Amino acid sequence: MISWQFLTTAFVVVIAPGTGVIYTLAIGLGRGRWAAVWAALGCTFEIVPHFLAAALGLAALLHTSAVLFSVVKFAGVAYLLYLAWQALKPNGAMAVQAGKSHEAGHRIARRGALINILNPKLSIFFRGCPR
Repeated sequence: MISWQFLTTAFVVVIAPGTGVIYTLAIGLGRGRWAAVWAALGCTFEIVPHFLAAALGLAALLHTSAVLFSVVKFAGVAYLLYLAWQALKPNGAMAVQAGKSHEAGHRIARRGALINILNPKLSIFFRGCPR
């Protein structure tokens, strides 16, 4: 039997766009359909490490340890700031150019996975799932 608390939490997590959704939309708007597919693949693949962490009890450790949670959270902040710096450089992603730049799909997927894996929200969510 699924609880209403779980359904409400799941609804809020799904309806509120996270960094993975924003990344996928930005890549899709800037680089096209196939780049967005690669970004979505990378963002979706990162669910596996979060699921394994929950299954092995590591998510419970993240949930109870404020220090470990802060380390993961600030690592995610640092990575997002790094990506912002890369985008704002004179020849970065925000530079206006006549043609679309081409980037390998696996690099787009890897970046999406890193963005989401450094977001501890999913581990906390899996930790709270009813058994």
